Amino acid sequence: MSTLYIVSTPIGNLEDITLRALRVLREVRLIAAEDTRHTRTLLDHYQITTRCISYHEHNKLARLDEILAALAGGDVALVSDAGTPALSDPGFELVGACIAAGFPVTPVPGPNAPVSALVASGLPTERFAYVGFLPRRSAERRAMLAEMADLTLTLVCFEAPHRLLDSLGDMLAVLGDRRIVVAKDLTKRFEDLRRGTLAEMVSHFSAQRPRGEYTLVIEGRQGAGEHKRDRNRLQVSAEALEPPSEAEIARRLRLLRAQGHNGSTAARAVARELGLQKSVAYQVWLSLGDEE
Repeated sequence: MSTLYIVSTPIGNLEDITLRALRVLREVRLIAAEDTRHTRTLLDHYQITTRCISYHEHNKLARLDEILAALAGGDVALVSDAGTPALSDPGFELVGACIAAGFPVTPVPGPNAPVSALVASGLPTERFAYVGFLPRRSAERRAMLAEMADLTLTLVCFEAPHRLLDSLGDMLAVLGDRRIVVAKDLTKRFEDLRRGTLAEMVSHFSAQRPRGEYTLVIEGRQGAGEHKRDRNRLQVSAEALEPPSEAEIARRLRLLRAQGHNGSTAARAVARELGLQKSVAYQVWLSLGDEE
């Protein structure tokens, strides 16, 4: 049975496409593209001649029967202008229709702006919420932000340049002055990841007119427990950057000596804990003999 392939395409740099994606785009019977002119640039770059039809926000329902009919005769690929289809782009209805009609649906993973921005942000990645584009109107946007204000997970969203400053102002008013990363034109020539607080971003974009495509990564709510963990992480990071002092090595060795460990065992244990060579710890052990 024919398959609908959900094919991820570059979000900027044309080199960011998988070998599998290129093969699928060459082999399918038809490509359903958000903008055929945009997709043709990619296809021409890789000398792919597969026929394309448009599938976008304004014709996505009218095109369903045509794409289902095409699937009856061969595989079809769905692509968006950039990144992964059906993720804040047309595709959800088509996927549902294919499943209902009994056609297999297979993802071909690849570039993804929300995850790309998240992993490069420096903000926590273990739990996050992707919320797509924020509402256009301030009242609706603030209501949505208020619903997410108590979430401790990292938030990721898109915003258009002409609404960016207003959205940042609403975030500052509703969420408070949290850390944020404003990622612009990911993987493109003028890629920029600007890190700071919401207040700093409001100030910056008040002076510099936003241009480009923006992905925002916003820190989750920080309670007492989160602040304590952050301080612990910073303390561990600071300790990791500085070599342990001889006094610290000696302190740990004395504790092990008091527990009855010999020099070799104690030196090995402390070296492992502090990331030292055993010989360094053993030299400090030898100096402890003068204290008795």
